[in-house]
Amino acid sequence: MQVVEEPTRKGALLDLVLTNKEGLVEDVKAGGRLGCSDHEMVEFSILHGGSRVISRIKILDLRRTNFALFKELLGGIPWARALEGRGVHECWLLFKHHFLHVQERCIPLRKKWRKGGRRPAWMSKELLAELRWKRKVHGNWKEG
Repeated sequence: MQVVEEPTRKGALLDLVLTNKEGLVEDVKAGGRLGCSDHEMVEFSILHGGSRVISRIKILDLRRTNFALFKELLGGIPWARALEGRGVHECWLLFKHHFLHVQERCIPLRKKWRKGGRRPAWMSKELLAELRWKRKVHGNWKEG
């Protein structure tokens, strides 16, 4: 969704503020120049909820894994005898069952942190695609 409605360069609407949710951006104003630019500055406020969403997602904490116990538990299973006479699918299910059981015992879980990501939470894939399109169109315009 495009939210700039005023001209930003010589009467033309060239600078965009894109959002993927209505009501995420407010107080959009075009006016004033920065330095020698011939574009108007676009100022706006990004709204966010008052409370942060707490992640309940748990992920494996591989740094605290007990690999010795992991190897011992998986190595202690007589695989040749356990898998003998079974089909591929049945062998896979048996191996997966044992592997997940050992994983539960040897690899602790931790909360997933959202901080430190490469892009802000509001920057969706759709918004990134729109920004790429804007840059492409702007590049084509500059080339003539």
